[in-house]
Amino acid sequence: MSERRRIQLLDPRLANQIAAGEVVERPASVIKELLENSLDSGARRIDVDIEQGGVKLLRVRDDGCGIPEDELPLALARHATSKIRDLDELERVMSLGFRGEALASISSVSRLTLTSRTAEASEAWQVETEGREMEAQVQPAAHPVGTSVEVRDLFFNTPARRKFLRSEKTEFDHLQEVIKRLALTRFDVAFHLRHNGKVVQALHEAHDDAARARRVAAVCGPAFLEQALPLEIERNGLHLWGWVGLPTFSRSQADLQYFYVNGRMVRDKLVAHAVRQAYRDVLFNGRHPAFVLFLEVDPAVVDVNVHPTKHEVRFRDSRMVHDFLYGTLHRALGDVRPEDQLPPAQAEVPPRASGLEAGEFAGQNEMSLAANLLERPQVEPQPAWRGAGAGYQSSYPAKGAMPVAETYKEYFAPLAEPSSPAPALPESQGDIPPLGYAIAQLKGIYILAENVQGMVVVDMHAAHERITYERLKVAMASEGLRGQPLLVPVSIAVSQREADCAEEHAEWFQKLGFELQRLGPESLAIRQIPALLKQAEANRLVTDVIADLLEYGTSDRIQAHLNELLGTMACHGSVRANRRLTLPEMNALLRDMESTERSGQCNHGRPTWTQMSMDQLDKLFMRGQ
Repeated sequence: MSERRRIQLLDPRLANQIAAGEVVERPASVIKELLENSLDSGARRIDVDIEQGGVKLLRVRDDGCGIPEDELPLALARHATSKIRDLDELERVMSLGFRGEALASISSVSRLTLTSRTAEASEAWQVETEGREMEAQVQPAAHPVGTSVEVRDLFFNTPARRKFLRSEKTEFDHLQEVIKRLALTRFDVAFHLRHNGKVVQALHEAHDDAARARRVAAVCGPAFLEQALPLEIERNGLHLWGWVGLPTFSRSQADLQYFYVNGRMVRDKLVAHAVRQAYRDVLFNGRHPAFVLFLEVDPAVVDVNVHPTKHEVRFRDSRMVHDFLYGTLHRALGDVRPEDQLPPAQAEVPPRASGLEAGEFAGQNEMSLAANLLERPQVEPQPAWRGAGAGYQSSYPAKGAMPVAETYKEYFAPLAEPSSPAPALPESQGDIPPLGYAIAQLKGIYILAENVQGMVVVDMHAAHERITYERLKVAMASEGLRGQPLLVPVSIAVSQREADCAEEHAEWFQKLGFELQRLGPESLAIRQIPALLKQAEANRLVTDVIADLLEYGTSDRIQAHLNELLGTMACHGSVRANRRLTLPEMNALLRDMESTERSGQCNHGRPTWTQMSMDQLDKLFMRGQ
């Protein structure tokens, strides 16, 4: 048995070393703390100089309010801060930093020099510390109003920790990512970054929407901004704004996801879950969405003091925040239509000729090919489309028109036959639909159409699959879910907490077609399941749903299973490849795409159409070069 050791206070130098282990992981951690201090000081311009990835030198200079001479030594002490005074201020903290440990921790593992001047002072003052000794030396210095912090030889006195640092490029990439995160949350501040004497980034102040968009493009890349939806909505005291990437701009990694709560960058499980739900059936398997979003809430309803690095937050009403994020993003993505994804037209559509019919070839340049193919005196009635995809007819069933009990058999019944002529190409651009008019079908798979911008290529099966899928969801929502009683109830063993959760949400389960009965403190019985999910593993599904309810306050697993089944039905019920469609059928499909939610992707996340502009076509054939 080891000898008992006496309890005693830690030496201040040792305490700072321990705190440094939480705060200072690598050069990027240092730059985060220094930049947050600069932003909290009211800076409008921040200059960052880096050498050797930040290991040799990190220098941050700002034009903030500065620190008076008598407070300089105190700035390097632990738990010393000007940002909070009492518990009330802590519960409503809006500053990025507030613990008062950053400078003390950094100075314990580096050679730190702090130079500052206030607007009222006639000269600047400088304080220096080196490693564990922590003996502050104050002396006069030359410096404009503001503060400079210089950190040299990081981990010079802790070689074991220095061994864990990566290459210069890797460390600098981490450091640059921190600057990008802060640059996105403070558009009113200019950021300048130099590495080994070379200018890497120069972001000027952004005071209007155009300037803010330019900064987002500079940080996230112009491709993101070109394929992102601007978003702003306020409800129930929650204000969400920013940019949401279209599903077509998905990523292989979650490396372009920036979410801020009251200006603080966070990575929160609740937020991630809400975003995943919103993108659930529009992203290809394994892909990740891109977004830059800002959530503004009352500081009193969010706790930012739950993690040493302040990367996580806790909401007082997490269910409301989750539902708000999910509902807002889900609606924004659902409202996207083809016209929202098209670039502006570059040229007028050529004037139409007259007297040509669909079977003739128009050789004149002024004649639109679409008009040539579409201008028919009369279209013969075509057979109505039936299940396997002999053709396509546009007819959106009225809400509630198809009963769920028959698993949507009526939806695949013959629809109305067309009897009107195919639409002629309008004279002006303003009258041309976003996806234009069909001109041909390629290999029985793709529809070629002409619109104002150029050529549109549509995967007819993927497009029809999405249309069918969305209609099935509308019908199911209107009719509700019919439950099917089990001949033999399924008993499942759960924890008491899980059983309490199931009992609390019994009414919610009932609406989804489940009937749960509590048999004991730690057991449940499943007596009824949704008829459409009779092949599902009921016990596993219920336990997974309860786990979600405990973790996030909500669950989408039942809906996800139902949607998966509807997606399978839509796939089998959509027009198949190698089926010849007439021009009216193709145009009917294009019009349905323009009015259907999420028509840019099938329910597997594959794109349904793409645009080739005249500029792109000209480049292919080197026209004008």
